[in-house]
Amino acid sequence: MMARDRLTPGLLAVLSFLAAVGPFATDMYLASFTSIAVDLGAVPSSVQLTLTAFLVGMGTGQLLLGPLSDQCGRRPVLVIALGVFAASSIAMVFSPNIGIFIALRAVQGMSGAAGVVVSRAIAVDLTKGADSIRAISLIAMFVGLGPLLAPPIGGAILTLGDWRAVLATLAAIATAMFALALILVPESLPRDRRASSGVRTAVRNFGRLLGDPRFLLLTCVFGLGFGSMMAYISASPFVGQTMLGMPPLLYSLAFAAGACAMILANMVNARLAGKVPASRMLLMGSVLSLASGATLTASSLSDTLSPPLFIVCAFVLTGGTGLIMSNASALALSLAEASRGAGSALLGAAQFAVGGLASPLVGAWGEHTALPMAAFVLAASVLACAGAVVYVRGRA
Repeated sequence: MMARDRLTPGLLAVLSFLAAVGPFATDMYLASFTSIAVDLGAVPSSVQLTLTAFLVGMGTGQLLLGPLSDQCGRRPVLVIALGVFAASSIAMVFSPNIGIFIALRAVQGMSGAAGVVVSRAIAVDLTKGADSIRAISLIAMFVGLGPLLAPPIGGAILTLGDWRAVLATLAAIATAMFALALILVPESLPRDRRASSGVRTAVRNFGRLLGDPRFLLLTCVFGLGFGSMMAYISASPFVGQTMLGMPPLLYSLAFAAGACAMILANMVNARLAGKVPASRMLLMGSVLSLASGATLTASSLSDTLSPPLFIVCAFVLTGGTGLIMSNASALALSLAEASRGAGSALLGAAQFAVGGLASPLVGAWGEHTALPMAAFVLAASVLACAGAVVYVRGRA
């Protein structure tokens, strides 16, 4: 089944849903950690490994499935991988012990990675120029809804049932993703545009992309933008609630405001696509992130960080990150051409690499100051802004 030569609104909606696999698979069950530990007789650190296993699987899966979709076509890789994702999600409901739970989470992450990496490649396969920017922005906007919808859904289910009911709901969502991919997602990469098969081809494509200074620069900016946001996310519970004394409701609203900022940024980005160059929007996003990082750092050093200022900085930071990630990914994938699967995989790898460093580095200096979070945000934002400036000057 071959795709038509354009990306329809219905197909874009399906791809956006498939790309949101990460937030649903991670955020829905976070409130169930304590229940899982008690029921399976596991220590808390073992339960936390279920999240680590998924994230490691997700990063590895993107590096494997992206190039595979360049060689075998988008549709078969997406359908088969999401079939495995649905099966592992169902099996996870019946996990008898924490070891099997962790193993299934790794499989779930590797297979679910297809929803992210292949959906993004399909969207760019079927669009050009400003339409690519709009497509990537709208996908990112929908993914931004994940952190807003998944936690309350998981919490509501947990009040009515137990952690297995939460995982059963996730299994139902995974099955829906598989069914939609099977029924509605067409092939977007014709046989004459596919890469030759083999590990050497995949390695060669990775090497070619990383050897392109423009692609490498955009990939670094993409990863650094995500890393700055992850530093805020990982430290925000401590900074907001413990240090600043924000009550749970106010903190939840602040976190939701940040997610709304990302959605709003991508809405604006989609509206301005074709009117304002993507490189300029990329630079604008990096400047916003830099302003937030500088303000957080200055207020942390001067001990003037307050709940209102923290909320404003979070709003500006996540909005800037939305502009960075949408425009950097669209510009980078426009350079990848026939190896967009590999390109999407490298973007995902940069995202997980820098984002994965954020949490341990932010927490390494103790829990008595917001300065580690602010410093990481500032450092990542400075580097991202510098990369954006170099890219824009290179295009001039």
